[in-house]
Amino acid sequence: MIVLLAITAPALGGTAGDEQLENILAEYWDFYLAADPVAATAAGVDAYNDILPSVSQRSLARQRSTLQGFLGRVRDLDRGALSAEGRINAELIEWELEDALGAHDLDLARIPFNTFSGFFMRALTASSGVAMQTVQDYEDYLSRLNEIPRYFDENIDNMRRGVRDGFVLSQVVIDGVLPTIEAQVKDSPEQSSFFEPFEKMSGRLSAAEQERLQSDGARVIRTAVMPAFARLADYLANEYEAAETLGAQDLPGGDAYYAFQVRRYTTLTGATPEQIHSTGLAEVARIREEMNGIIADLEFDGGFAEFTDFLLSDPQFYASSREELLQIVAYTAKRIDYIMPAYFGKLPRQSYGIVPVPDEIAPNYTTGAYYGAPIGAKNGGAFWVNTYRLDQRPLYEVPALTLHEAVPGHHHQNALALELEDVPAFRRSLGFSAFGEGWGLYAEKLGVEMGVYQTRYEDFGRLSYEMWRACRLVIDTGIHSQGWGRQQAIDYLMQNTALSEANARAEIDRYISWPGQALAYKLGELKIWELRRRAESELGDAFDLRAFHDAVLGNGELPLDLLDDVISQFILENKQ
Repeated sequence: MIVLLAITAPALGGTAGDEQLENILAEYWDFYLAADPVAATAAGVDAYNDILPSVSQRSLARQRSTLQGFLGRVRDLDRGALSAEGRINAELIEWELEDALGAHDLDLARIPFNTFSGFFMRALTASSGVAMQTVQDYEDYLSRLNEIPRYFDENIDNMRRGVRDGFVLSQVVIDGVLPTIEAQVKDSPEQSSFFEPFEKMSGRLSAAEQERLQSDGARVIRTAVMPAFARLADYLANEYEAAETLGAQDLPGGDAYYAFQVRRYTTLTGATPEQIHSTGLAEVARIREEMNGIIADLEFDGGFAEFTDFLLSDPQFYASSREELLQIVAYTAKRIDYIMPAYFGKLPRQSYGIVPVPDEIAPNYTTGAYYGAPIGAKNGGAFWVNTYRLDQRPLYEVPALTLHEAVPGHHHQNALALELEDVPAFRRSLGFSAFGEGWGLYAEKLGVEMGVYQTRYEDFGRLSYEMWRACRLVIDTGIHSQGWGRQQAIDYLMQNTALSEANARAEIDRYISWPGQALAYKLGELKIWELRRRAESELGDAFDLRAFHDAVLGNGELPLDLLDDVISQFILENKQ
């Protein structure tokens, strides 16, 4: 069932230009929801809960043509006829359209996943964001599950086109994701994570309805879902011709591809791989000096390598059970919640919780992540914590991880964006990695001012996380523009951080599979600190940290150049 909604954006300011832009944005939002039903569900729009996206070549061509039409209309607008808020909206939608068209021009549908996300991961979260309270909710879910074979086949067709072109993922990436895909083929449908919505069904449903839906769910999982995963696993294991090399530079058109990825994830114009690599080396040297200072303060008998070996091997730094790890994370999160009002004037209404990473993806998953929830969902945001292999999850990293993923990091920032008022609907779904991940890393260091770190070991854990992100600048550019090998990258990360080998391996494989994304964290954080120092310097005694933080987050996620403009205006308005 497809219903095109006319979701009208709120008024932008009342000028004729604003009204024209408002019409474009409303049409674009309708298009966006129809083109990406999973994103529609995440945005709290339930009219598309029964389908998955179409990524056939015909659908992609139609989408590209529509996007070109929107971009032409936006560029034809008289920016001088827009209000201040209208100009921000115009810049944001232009960025979004240019980015989407850039991905179409490079035909990135040929590489539709990485070790962290992709089409099969979207299928795995088919019920996420759905209340699952009514018969219609379950019927829609069943319909979406029935869409998985078609959705997978279209993605496989695109990957086959990539094989013909030589535009393919590295074998390292395929080896990393295959176990997750193969694990979805269970002995019985009831063992599948897709069956979970049927295990504890809404009390609003009669016993007969529950029994029927459970039977239908088992049948669809058995006859459609698991065979689709089996076909995908077989294709990747036996037909897909993966690259033996690692870097984007080794693919056809690789330089243009990597340049696009750098701009997409840093939102910085003109940033070259060479410049980013140099910035990373300088940051690594600075952070290493701070880490050595902590080792000296602790009067540890040994150097950096011996100290990190001690951290990685001493049982005092590790939880003895998954429950203990989750309890420590939860306590840390509540300690931070308590002091948040001292640093932020505006707090979101939406809550969040601590959720273990699902068992089927945990072995190849990162240490933690944040998954937001739409307004009105049956749950709040989810701070995912990986409880697989507790000997690889040091407790001295918990404060930095919690600050980044929960508060004042991703949950705080994402929930505020969801609750923005008087902005077009598309603004609540925007995601700019340099802003979001830069803010997460800024939040880690802000934790020092907040008094979150209680031991020097936790201070070292924070610096190890910061070093990890600085190393990303060196490693990502090294792999994708300078010919670095996988082991070279793993060694560099382990030589400069206290990350465990399992975490280091998972990280490097993520960078290999997702060119440019790892650059967002450190470059975004450096920009936010630059803006804060500028505001502190120019405002002097008039500088209010809570007001600054609210200004940074007050427009949702922005490209870094636009954030610079926003803070410049903040400084101007607050000068005495």
